[in-house]
Amino acid sequence: MTATGHGTDADTDTDTRANPHAPLRVGLVGYGLAGSVFHAPLIAATEGLVLDTVVTSNPERQEQARAQFPGVRLAASPDELWARADELDLIVIASPNKTHVPIATAAIKAGLPVVVDKPVAGTAAEARELAALAEDRGVLLSVFQNRRWDNDFLTLQQLIASGELGDVQRFESRFERWRPQLKGGWRESGDPAEIGGLLYDLGSHVVDQALVLFGPAVRVYAESDVRRPGAEADDDTFIAITHANGVRSHLYVSATTAQLGPRFRVLGSRAGYVKYGLDPQETALREGRRPGADGNWGEEPEEAWGRLGAGESPATGGGSPVPTLPGDYPAYYAAVATAVRAGTAPPVTAAQAAAALDVLEAARRSAREGVTVRL
Repeated sequence: MTATGHGTDADTDTDTRANPHAPLRVGLVGYGLAGSVFHAPLIAATEGLVLDTVVTSNPERQEQARAQFPGVRLAASPDELWARADELDLIVIASPNKTHVPIATAAIKAGLPVVVDKPVAGTAAEARELAALAEDRGVLLSVFQNRRWDNDFLTLQQLIASGELGDVQRFESRFERWRPQLKGGWRESGDPAEIGGLLYDLGSHVVDQALVLFGPAVRVYAESDVRRPGAEADDDTFIAITHANGVRSHLYVSATTAQLGPRFRVLGSRAGYVKYGLDPQETALREGRRPGADGNWGEEPEEAWGRLGAGESPATGGGSPVPTLPGDYPAYYAAVATAVRAGTAPPVTAAQAAAALDVLEAARRSAREGVTVRL
């Protein structure tokens, strides 16, 4: 895998091959929710990266990008990036789901390392084809699975590693919201080409987390519904995974949950862990706060900590509070920068993303046919 630096003038100070200490120049495709709230601020906050160009044809978003990042270059089409590939070191794709594969393919063929927002593709086969192309061209391909750096997920990983839970038997994960009114847009479209709906949106997160924690899936069962009046895509979905090691994961994603359940309920042979509430980093980013500028980045108050115990009810204060580790979304891009420079594996690989898509495809089939799918 090639470290970046596509400059043709070896004497240019901004050429990362000529000057390995120069920041990697990033082209960001898309400046909607994903691009403006997540990617751009995290890129700008990462040492060794600089947001060079934002691609959006929307005049309002162009003005937004210029106001938030003075000096950033603007482009109306990704094709403008390929025409000056030697001036860039990394492409980040935060455009609508259906554009992920064609834009990533073009970036890879231009010799540029790529980060693609989840889901990387509509099918596992497409993800593996993209991975094979990147491998053949010797460029990095990674998928943005930021919720591996959620505060609760990092804390749960530590609890499992320490043995405090014993052998985990059941993992319950909920990414639930109360959004009874439709917002519109491609994410709620019923057109399969748009790759919308919660199964592929929030489901990409909860499935990825389950596979990271407990390994490969061998069986998948799912229930998927369209609950809200006028909705076209699934907005209330349940996925049950049996892992090869025997752990069972029950995963819930919903926009129609009037009373939110625990984010995690993890039951082991020695103890259980229950945690309510979402990681605070998304809210912080939406409010315009930035990593580095906020000295308490990713931290949450003690009253939000999860509880660990056996036989008690966390709802009545049972169990012991477990300090939640700080969330760390910036760690993803720091690891990407290291991988690009060193030619090493990225923090999230396309192969891992394809394995998650295997589960999502199985879940879609299970919900449609009412069957349990073996992988």
